Amino acid sequence: MPKVRIDLIRGRRPDELKAVADAAHRALVEVLGIPERDRFQLITEHEADHVIALDAGLGFERTDRLVMIQIFTQAGRTAEEKQHVFRAVAEQLGHLGIGGEDVFVSFVENGPQDWSFGFGRAQYTEGALPVPATAADRGPGAPQ
Repeated sequence: MPKVRIDLIRGRRPDELKAVADAAHRALVEVLGIPERDRFQLITEHEADHVIALDAGLGFERTDRLVMIQIFTQAGRTAEEKQHVFRAVAEQLGHLGIGGEDVFVSFVENGPQDWSFGFGRAQYTEGALPVPATAADRGPGAPQ
């Protein structure tokens, strides 16, 4: 159920954009165990002078290969799960030649009442879709 926003600097070929989107989705499927067809992504390209992404004082420089990923998901992921997602996304994008300094990922959390998948209905709260399990629901050591 995560909705993923991917922001990049304009200039990549369509197959490169698809590869970035596929890599981000693959990381979420592998780490969070979401279904393969649970895929909602928005890819936006920006002019280079419309993107400002400094290093927050960490001492590295970003390039025009920058990929900023924002993952909108329901609250309940543990810090460890999120860190695993960060590593998996960086690894998947690394296979595409995107260096770690150019991978920026953040989570935005909300609740089941905040989602409508169509028809003006809140499918989670109405019971049309099962609410995804959180870490607390799964318990310690349970599969993701």
